[in-house]
Amino acid sequence: MKKLITLFVFATVMSSCLQITIGDNDENNNEKPNPRVLTVNTTWYWQLNGSLRTDIPADLYDVDLFDTPSETIAKLKKQGKIVICYFSAGSYEEWRPDAYKFPPEAIGNSLDDWAGEYWIDIRNPEIWNIMRDRLDLAVAKGCDGVEPDNVDGYTNDTGFNLSYNDQLRYNRFLANEAKSRGLLIGLKNDLEQIPDLINYFDFALNEECHKYNECDLLEPFIRQGKPVFNAEYDDIYIYDERAFRNLCNDAKKRNFRTNVYPVELDGSFVKSCDYGEY
Repeated sequence: MKKLITLFVFATVMSSCLQITIGDNDENNNEKPNPRVLTVNTTWYWQLNGSLRTDIPADLYDVDLFDTPSETIAKLKKQGKIVICYFSAGSYEEWRPDAYKFPPEAIGNSLDDWAGEYWIDIRNPEIWNIMRDRLDLAVAKGCDGVEPDNVDGYTNDTGFNLSYNDQLRYNRFLANEAKSRGLLIGLKNDLEQIPDLINYFDFALNEECHKYNECDLLEPFIRQGKPVFNAEYDDIYIYDERAFRNLCNDAKKRNFRTNVYPVELDGSFVKSCDYGEY
């Protein structure tokens, strides 16, 4: 009897170890196909605040996951738009309806210039569960894909000792979970990890690569036939038409989809290299 108990315990432990190994695997064997196809020529519009404009002639809309009603998403899709839903995967925002789920020990330093927003410990298992719930919400609301923000915490003063590999594992987790739900997913900034992440993500969303001379780092996406959605905020592109033309000429050479937005992303204007000013 003692021998049987020992064998049972051994088998149980080995089974648990196997489950943990499978759960930590970076590869996604449960990817569901998404019928919405992105190309390097897919045009885009981004608005996270204010009353959502529906008059923009872009192929893709990027909107807030929590604030955009399902009915609005359905209306956009009926118009033939691809709808990407934004949420922060690397920060705690105190106004979000699921803020109560975040464990206090996983909430770190505040984000500069963003009141009520704090970095999170992306290694915490509860954080992973919260992000799974957010991806489920994206599916329930009819989003075609997601844009997880703040996925480069390891380069910031988060209050946690996050490593390159911590971030890599987390970002791959997000991509795999999105794909298993049939969602497209974009890599937001996080330029240094592109070589290790490009095969997991469907598009790149970058802020101000022209301003910081970082656009070369995004070209692997173009080489794989995946779009680069580039947002620039500098006022010079609003008031100086020559500067705007130069910006668009460079974007055209790179095959980037470049738009100029207000930093508030409130719909007050968009100046696009693809479809003009609205």
